[in-house]
Amino acid sequence: MIHSLVKSAFETGCISVASESLILQLLMHHSCQPTDLQALRSLTQAIEGGKVERESLGTSMIPAHLEVAI
Repeated sequence: MIHSLVKSAFETGCISVASESLILQLLMHHSCQPTDLQALRSLTQAIEGGKVERESLGTSMIPAHLEVAI
């Protein structure tokens, strides 16, 4: 599921607040596959590099305690 949301963000160049929220919910419930984690790494790098924009201007999409796991 996360992989699909990330793919959409790369296609549109933007990740929505709703997609970020869903990704966080899936991470919190450990409902992800290894490919999802790799996709999330790529998305995080793309956001940091300015290739994908965030609809939300808030803090990091991934809580600090989860970034270590990714």
